[in-house]
Amino acid sequence: MTAEAPPAAPVPAYGRLIPVTVHFDDLDALGLLHNARYPVMVERAWTALWNERGFGFEGDWEAAGDFCNAVKELRISYEAPINRPGAYAVHLWLERLGNTGLTYGFRFCSADGSVTYAHGTRVLVRLDAGTLRPTQWSDRFRALGRELLRSRG
Repeated sequence: MTAEAPPAAPVPAYGRLIPVTVHFDDLDALGLLHNARYPVMVERAWTALWNERGFGFEGDWEAAGDFCNAVKELRISYEAPINRPGAYAVHLWLERLGNTGLTYGFRFCSADGSVTYAHGTRVLVRLDAGTLRPTQWSDRFRALGRELLRSRG
């Protein structure tokens, strides 16, 4: 008798579904995922996604290129509480990809993407490492970013 492979993660119509794990120590005194943990886990999911594509930060802002960016705005709405540790997912996509900035959307959801616990957007600005002034995303970053756009039309 051979074991069956686990079912593949569902593929959303746009963006990517990135697995995340909620640990017991992520919960607050009421046993709920602490509100401040959601943005941290979304950030980790984005980092994993961009690392898969060859982008990252290894301690040198000059070498970080497109990873040298700053948050301009973060909005999050909490829809349903997470009250136990375990496997979940973050659904990620780009709403807008500009010359020096972008807006990404996210949903913190069940592992299969069917239940939304929180959703929101975050605006990033690409910075020049020397001046800390806005600068353009690289052509490579823009090409990969276009693949994540919610509406490609």
